Amino acid sequence: MENKKGKGRQKIPMKKIEKQDDRYVTFSKRRSGLYKKASELVKECDVDFGMMFFSPKGNPFAFFHPTVDAVVSRFQNPDLKLSESTQLVAAQTRNRVNGLQSGLDELDLREDIAIANKNVYDKVLETTQKSKWESIEQLNAEELTKFEAWLNVTRFNLQNRLNQLENGASSSFGY
Repeated sequence: MENKKGKGRQKIPMKKIEKQDDRYVTFSKRRSGLYKKASELVKECDVDFGMMFFSPKGNPFAFFHPTVDAVVSRFQNPDLKLSESTQLVAAQTRNRVNGLQSGLDELDLREDIAIANKNVYDKVLETTQKSKWESIEQLNAEELTKFEAWLNVTRFNLQNRLNQLENGASSSFGY
């Protein structure tokens, strides 16, 4: 078989998306990607960050960290020291964001653990159901005799319970 190379990842030329619905979908996907990248940049590099943009429908969107005032003040005068109140609000906002991020990370970890537990449980359940009847073929004569006796006792107990329920039901109706 000859080695065939696929096209792989190709550069897509940047041009305006002509179909309006496709443009809306692309905007939504790219917007969430921008928010994620901005959040990562703020978290990893401890920077102040701000961006504003408008959707194709004209809806405004923004992301500022730690606050709009802090970012605008720093943009207007990078050498200016922020006021104590602005620094306090920025620190409080950073702490809140860090707390929320920690909570989100914990929830993600819990979700991963729950999914792993479910997968293990499903495999155990599947294996148990399969092995109950497949293992009968592996029993020797003595084990088969014991199993047969157990089945007979279980059948007998089930029949007795069924009779009790039927007799109780018929006596309650006065038959």
